[in-house]
Amino acid sequence: MAARGLTRDMLRVRLAGVVFAVLFAQVLLYPGIDLLVSAYGAAGGLRPGMWFLGAEFAGFVAFAAIWGAASDAVGRRRPFIVAGALGGALGYALLAVALEAAVPFAAVVALRFLQGAATIGAFSLAIAALMDLGGGHGRNMGAAGFAIGAGTSLGAPVGGQLYELGVSTPLWVAAALLGVVAALTVRGTERAPPPNRGSVAAIVADLGGRPLLGLPYTFGFIDRLSAGFIALAGTLYFRSAFELGPGATGVMLALFFAPFALLQYPMGIVSDRVGRTAPIVGGSLLYGVGVIAVGSAPDPWVAGAAMVAVGVVGAVMAPATMALVTDLAGADERGTAMAGFNVVGSLGFLAGIVIAGTVAEAYGYQAAFLLTGGVEIVVAVAAVPVFLRVRDRV
Repeated sequence: MAARGLTRDMLRVRLAGVVFAVLFAQVLLYPGIDLLVSAYGAAGGLRPGMWFLGAEFAGFVAFAAIWGAASDAVGRRRPFIVAGALGGALGYALLAVALEAAVPFAAVVALRFLQGAATIGAFSLAIAALMDLGGGHGRNMGAAGFAIGAGTSLGAPVGGQLYELGVSTPLWVAAALLGVVAALTVRGTERAPPPNRGSVAAIVADLGGRPLLGLPYTFGFIDRLSAGFIALAGTLYFRSAFELGPGATGVMLALFFAPFALLQYPMGIVSDRVGRTAPIVGGSLLYGVGVIAVGSAPDPWVAGAAMVAVGVVGAVMAPATMALVTDLAGADERGTAMAGFNVVGSLGFLAGIVIAGTVAEAYGYQAAFLLTGGVEIVVAVAAVPVFLRVRDRV
């Protein structure tokens, strides 16, 4: 995955850079998503944005396990990361071209699905390559979490400013960035485990024999549900309730993602020392409370403070959740195990978008924030007995 002679820390930085680039490119589109879908000729409130955002994550769900199992089967990460980045770059470029070509919105959504199907390969397998490194699972997943948080925190404000230059600008920047990732990743060595000689289907089926993976998968689902909800409903909530423009909305989103990014690496190291249970369960409880607080804020200043608090708590629980996947998966199943985590996470993101597009539209933003935060709290409480039974392992 990197040139010979690179230290583990240097490899960790390189792989985190791939994760960062994929998330940065993705989030560039979020601050002005209503402007983008309108430029495609779609109209009708929240639903066009819901379809556009949801299509990418449907591609994630459909193809994540295929990328992961194929990588495990051949014992390679790098060529799949390159292929996923190139496919994602092409997808973003075609989405930009579609703005000028009067393409029907249904075709745009289908293209968005294909872009997501490609992009998940680069994202998921870069994290799997981090799982292959030694030095502490929490530390490695903290690096992945830092890259995720940094990409999303910087992508939001930068994307807001790019929309000011033109509605297609974020798409072209995303395409160019993923092209650079592919070019930088095409050469080098890697530290993937030996090939898993089972078929792709067998590798996926083998994970069924590890029921404890349901713990991080469940928390991955609800955590991404809240992220998907904030990406759509949060964006439109800030713009409608507080009359913020795309630039200010991007800054508001960054108030969450900045602490979420900066604290993940140290919090991953902490989880290596104290275990996974307290960061995951305690963090999820506080996270749910914070989401509810955002939706109940009377003004943008209080909402911004709540976003910062949610970001801090998210940084506590996120690397511990991903590290738990690494703890429980076999060395030759890590690509598939992380793909499974990304599948349930993408399903959670889709669920969050659906909540944003339906509950918020029918009952208002505050009810939707209450439901989303409440789900996080309920799942955390319900998981306590399970963690207590397996606390010697996590």
